[in-house]
Amino acid sequence: MNKKRSAIANCDHRQGANTIDPGILSSLKMRHLSLLVALADHGTTHRAADALNMTQSTASKMLRDIEEVLGATLFERGPRGLVPSPLGDFAIRGARRQLSRLRRFADEFEVLRAGGYGTLTVGAITGAAPDFVAHAVAEIKRKRPQLMVTLHGETSEDILAQLEVGGLDLAVGRFSTERHRDIFDFEPLADEHLAFVVRADHPLADKGITGLDQLDRCAWALQPRSNPTRQVLEAAFDRAGMARPTDTIECSSILLLLNLVQVSDAVALLPKAVVHAPIRAGLLRAIQIRPAVLLTGFGLVTRSKEGLSEAALEFCDILRTRAARYAAPAQDAARDVG
Repeated sequence: MNKKRSAIANCDHRQGANTIDPGILSSLKMRHLSLLVALADHGTTHRAADALNMTQSTASKMLRDIEEVLGATLFERGPRGLVPSPLGDFAIRGARRQLSRLRRFADEFEVLRAGGYGTLTVGAITGAAPDFVAHAVAEIKRKRPQLMVTLHGETSEDILAQLEVGGLDLAVGRFSTERHRDIFDFEPLADEHLAFVVRADHPLADKGITGLDQLDRCAWALQPRSNPTRQVLEAAFDRAGMARPTDTIECSSILLLLNLVQVSDAVALLPKAVVHAPIRAGLLRAIQIRPAVLLTGFGLVTRSKEGLSEAALEFCDILRTRAARYAAPAQDAARDVG
């Protein structure tokens, strides 16, 4: 059997081998990896070829070469174009990871070449960013003024997807799927407390409301269903035997959601770290629902079995120190917002 064709078991098991010769991988170039990603992103050979400035015939031949090297069918043709096979999905994730690492290597190399002091790219969930990660970033910048720091504030699902493919050095968030436990290391940092909030002059602001059942007819400004805060709220309604809200505005932007609450009658459930400043400024009021609503704790997330740069290691130490100090300020904020 041809050495290339025996490299790895095919998706439909037409090849009998189940291992790949590492030497064969030397024939895969960055151009091949870029093609895999382009095919996944664009769905057709024609559009992928255009994105990479090559002919469709060249792209088709490159895909055949890749599949021959790996001994597996990576894409199947479907009614809407190319559909990755299970092994194709795996190969695409690997290609994204390698390309991301190469880009970050090039960026950091350019920073160092220009006389800088390296880069640090961090992802953080919204609830951890305002008074946790921001302080840690400020501290490392005091210690390393020339360090180029980039922050990405998204949901855990989004930032861990970036972390997996090498787009981040580390993340502050929480696992959103069981698969994350296999590919990441997690170190707890702090709990995430939530607050029910309304605009400052909302009719409910001075009603002394303490039960969720008193909000059953309210309009709501909600995050998407995939967001943990939304899931916690819906679970609270379910436990109380109440129908889930139907008069809703769904918004993925925390900033826009805060603005919506300030100009409407909607109630929102948001991280206390996010609403602390607007409450202090008199823009929002907290409704003291009991029992309090709490998300599972967030923590430091890194890729398993992969080393960190000196700057990233120092940032992790700063986060740990910040976590040790975080409990008291969090309790103070909790008292302030109810």
